[in-house]
Amino acid sequence: MTVPDSSWAVVLGASSGFGAAVCRHLASKGINICGVHLDRRATIADAEETKARVEAAGSRALFFNSNAADADKRREVLDTLAGSAGRGDVVLLFHSLAFGSLKPLVGEDEADSARQSQVAMTLDVMANSLVYWTQDLVWRGLMGEGSRVLAMTSAGSTRAAPGYGMVSAAKSALESYIRQLALELGPRGITANAIRAGVTDTAALRKIPGNEDMKKHALGINPGGRLTTPEDVARAVGLIVDSDSSWISGNVIGVDGGEDIAAG
Repeated sequence: MTVPDSSWAVVLGASSGFGAAVCRHLASKGINICGVHLDRRATIADAEETKARVEAAGSRALFFNSNAADADKRREVLDTLAGSAGRGDVVLLFHSLAFGSLKPLVGEDEADSARQSQVAMTLDVMANSLVYWTQDLVWRGLMGEGSRVLAMTSAGSTRAAPGYGMVSAAKSALESYIRQLALELGPRGITANAIRAGVTDTAALRKIPGNEDMKKHALGINPGGRLTTPEDVARAVGLIVDSDSSWISGNVIGVDGGEDIAAG
């Protein structure tokens, strides 16, 4: 499938990790990037570098340092994008928001346990926001036949690990939303899938308790003998976007070199 020069990808979590890799890879294919990220002074350089690399590849870059889970901010981003993108021009919504609480559900005491606000925030950012962005893009006509919805999940959606309870629940909900979106958007010619990457050394992973052990274990069992990289995921996203993948929908697609099957 040839991607028109007017095509756009909306990337949520665009400044680092999977989101940044997807921005760079799609820009190399001539797709314009609307990137949303939330960075403070210490990490804003990552977003600026990603934006510069998109532009260096010859693609347009609209980047917003904004809370993707805020309804008003979402509308502001899409109002701006609508000034550049026409009907059906958004070929991809890529959801890679990694912002949630890593406290245990029931710790030693109340102070060391998940609060209601943290549970709600984690679910809203890492799962519910996918629904709201998809709704607005479809209702505005920016997504249409041939568009793709892709969201990053993890093996933690079906497993338990210390401190991962709230994120695990959000990932499970995310996969459920993907299945429902595939059902509801199918008649419009829009597909929806989740990507389950193998253990990848990103800033988000480094915040998870026990991440060094996770990386060591993955290296020991992965048939490919290495960790997954953001670029592995970006190439998979590129295949889904620029190929006739219209009959692939409602799935959790593993991009891990066989790590998940080796884990047993």
